[in-house]
Amino acid sequence: MKKSIFGILLMLESIFLAFTTLVALYYHYRWGETDWKAFALTTAITFTSGFLLTCYGHTKMGRSRPELSRGGSFTIVGMTWVVFSAFGMLPFLFYEGLDVDVASAYFETMSGFSTMGATIIPDIEAMPHGILLWRSMMQWMGGLGIVVISFAVLPSRDLKNSTMFIAEMSGLSINRLQPKIGATSRRLLLIYLILTIACIFMFWIGPMNLFDSLCFALSTIATGGFGTHTASIGFFHSAYVEYVCATFMIISSLNFGIFYYLSILKGRECLKNEEVKAFLFTVMGLVAIFCLLFRFSTFDGSVAIPHTGEDIFRTSLFHVATIISSSGFQAESYDYVGWGTAFWMPTVVMMILGGCTVSTSGGMKMMRVLIYLKYAIREFKVHLHPHAVISIKFNGKVISEQHIRRVISYLIIYVFILIISCALLTMFMDFDLTTAFGAVVSSFGNTGPALGDLGPANNFTAVPAAGKWLFSFLMLIGRLEIFTVLFLFMPKAWRL
Repeated sequence: MKKSIFGILLMLESIFLAFTTLVALYYHYRWGETDWKAFALTTAITFTSGFLLTCYGHTKMGRSRPELSRGGSFTIVGMTWVVFSAFGMLPFLFYEGLDVDVASAYFETMSGFSTMGATIIPDIEAMPHGILLWRSMMQWMGGLGIVVISFAVLPSRDLKNSTMFIAEMSGLSINRLQPKIGATSRRLLLIYLILTIACIFMFWIGPMNLFDSLCFALSTIATGGFGTHTASIGFFHSAYVEYVCATFMIISSLNFGIFYYLSILKGRECLKNEEVKAFLFTVMGLVAIFCLLFRFSTFDGSVAIPHTGEDIFRTSLFHVATIISSSGFQAESYDYVGWGTAFWMPTVVMMILGGCTVSTSGGMKMMRVLIYLKYAIREFKVHLHPHAVISIKFNGKVISEQHIRRVISYLIIYVFILIISCALLTMFMDFDLTTAFGAVVSSFGNTGPALGDLGPANNFTAVPAAGKWLFSFLMLIGRLEIFTVLFLFMPKAWRL
C-alpha cells in the first residue's frame, strides 16, 4: 500500500513539473532559454516512477485495502517529503547552466519544499524562468503541505487517512473544518488559492510584472522567501510592495481556520482564538520595539537603515513579518546583523517563536509558547497550593495531560537537537558558534537568513556538503514537526 501511495504522490508532483515545463518552453521560444529540457526529462522520470510504483503497489495488494497504522502513516508522510525533494532536485542537476553537486541541489530543493528559503544560487537573475518558477512552486506546495494538497485534489481512497493529514499539518492537532478529511483539505486548499490569487493581483497592480507577481506571491503565501531577484523584495524599491508583502506574510501566519469561520460568517469563533490574538499582539509589540531601536540606536553607516518615521515603521513591520512568519524576504533595509546585537537578538527569538498552528509559517508555533507559559503559571500555583487540581485551558477547552507532555517533550528534543547540531558544525565543519547557532535555529524554524557568516547579506553557497545535508535534515524536522521525522529512525517504522 505504501508503494501505491508514493506512486500517486509522485504523479501529482509530475503535474506541477509539467506545468513548469510548459512555462520553460514558452520562454525558450521567446528568449531562447534552455531549461525546458531539464524539466521535460524530470517530468518524464517522475511520472514514470510514480506510475510504476502505483501499478506495483496495487498488484501486491490485489483487492484488499489494508488500513494504515498510525506508525505507517507517519512513515509515509516523512518519506514523501524526502522522495519529493529527491525528484524535485533533478532540474537543478540536469540544467547545464547551473553547476551544483547533489548536496547543493538537494539543499535547494528541501529549502523550497520546507519553505525555508535559503539558497545556494549566488546570482538569481542569471537563472532562466523555469528554474525561478519551480523554486516558487516548490514553496507553494510545501506551504500548505504535499499530502494535504493530494487529499484535496486526488480521489484515491488510499490517501484518505486522518493520521497522515495531522502528521503533516503543523501544530498539536487540527479541528476539522468539515466532517471528512477530504472536505477539510479542499476547504484549506480553497482558502490557500484565494489568498494566492489575491496576493498575485496586489503585486501585479504595483511595480511587478506578471511573472514576478506569480513567483513572489507563491512564495509569500507559503511564507517561503524564494524570489526572482537576488535583492528579493528590495529589488523593486517600492514601499507599496513592502507593505503588501508584509500584510500577506502576517495573514499567512494566522491559523487558516479563522478564514473558514469568516467565510461562513462566524466571526465570533475568530475572537475566541487565543493563539491568533497572542500572535497579533506579539507582532504589534515587536514592531514597536524595533521602531524604538531604530530611533535610539547609533549606526556606523556601513549598512542601510531607515531614516524617516514612515521608513522606520515600514522597515520594522516588514522585518517582524518576514522573520516571525519564517519567510525570510529582504526589504531595502534588511541586514539585522549589521544593525547590531540589539537587533539580531530579538530576531533570533522571532525565528524560534514562529506563527500560528495550521498556517504556512515555521517556528515553534504560538500555541506551544502559550502552553509553556500556562504550564509555568500552573506549576507556580501548585507550589503555593500543593493539593489544588489546576487544569490548563486553551480556547476555553481543557488540554489533556497527554498533549501537555507532548509539548514539553517537543521542547526537550528541540534543545537537544539544537545542541548536537551546533556541536557538529563547530567541531567538524569550522563554524563559529554564532554562525552555527543562527543557522541551526533558522533551519529548524524554516526562516532562511541566519547569523554571522550566514546572515541576511550572505547565502549558503560556501557551506560544505556535510553542512548542507545537516541543514536539509533540520529543515525537514522543522516543517513536519520533530516526532514525524524522528519516527523514520525507529526500526519499527520500516516494518509497518
